[in-house]
Amino acid sequence: MKTIAHLSDLHFGTEDAKVAAAVQMDLDRHRPDLLVVSGDLTQRGRRGQFRSARDYLRSLPSPQLVIPGNHDIPLFHVWRRFLQPLTYYREFISDEVNPVFRDEELLVVGLNTARSFTWKNGRISMEQMIFMEEMLNSAGPEVFKVVVTHHPFIPPPGQPEAGVALVGRASKALAIIDRGGADLLLAGHLHDGYTGDVRAFYPAATRSIIVAQAGTAISRRLRTTPNTYNLITVQRRHLSIESRAWDGNEFHSSSLIVFTHIGNEWRANA
Repeated sequence: MKTIAHLSDLHFGTEDAKVAAAVQMDLDRHRPDLLVVSGDLTQRGRRGQFRSARDYLRSLPSPQLVIPGNHDIPLFHVWRRFLQPLTYYREFISDEVNPVFRDEELLVVGLNTARSFTWKNGRISMEQMIFMEEMLNSAGPEVFKVVVTHHPFIPPPGQPEAGVALVGRASKALAIIDRGGADLLLAGHLHDGYTGDVRAFYPAATRSIIVAQAGTAISRRLRTTPNTYNLITVQRRHLSIESRAWDGNEFHSSSLIVFTHIGNEWRANA
C-alpha cells in the first residue's frame, strides 16, 4: 500500500502563508510515500516566485514528483516565454519536466502539458505519448500506474467539455493510457477538486480509469472550492481518494471515496 499526497496550483505570488503552513503541518502528520505537485507553482513565472516555491517544496515530505503548469511559463516577458519558457523552473525546481517515480508497487509518470503558444491551454505532444507508452509498458500488471498532467482530462461535474480547458490530444493519450494499464490520472489547473471516471466522456475506453482533480492548495485565487489537496491510498485492487480542505483553522477530511477494482471497473463502495 502506498500513500500519495496530491497538491496543485500553489501559485506563489498569491499564496496564503497561513494556509501554506497548515498544509505543511498536515503533510507532516500523514507522511505520504510520495508527494505529487501537478503544476502552477508560480503566479507569473518570475524568479522570486520560483525561489519561494523551491524553498516551500524543500519543507515538504520527499520523495516528490513535480511538473510545470501554464503559469510557470512567463506571460508578459515575451522573449523568455517563447525562447526560454521554463528556464527558471529548471533553475529552481528541476531540470526534468517529464519526471518519473517508480518502485516495486507504484509507477507515476509526469507529463509537462504547458505550452508557450497556447498559454492557458495545454496539450500532450506525440513525443510525450511515445515516452508515456514506453514507461507504462515497462511496468508489469502488479504495479499501480498513475499519469500526472497539469491540464485535466475531464470537466467538473455538471460542466460541459466545451467550457473547460481540457488537455489537448486527450483521446489519443487515453488510448495509450488504457492499453498501458494506468488506473489513475492526477491533474489541477481548474482550482476545483473532483473525482470521476474517464468512460463517461471517452466511450472508447475499455477500462475504468479514475481521475482525481486537486483544487488550489495554498493560493488566494479560489474559485468554486476552498483550498484543498488530495490524500490518495493505492493498492493493486483498492483505491481511496480523500479530499482535505481548509476550514479557516486547519485541513480536515471533506470527502472520501473508496474504490474496489472488479474486472475492468473501479467501483465506488457504498
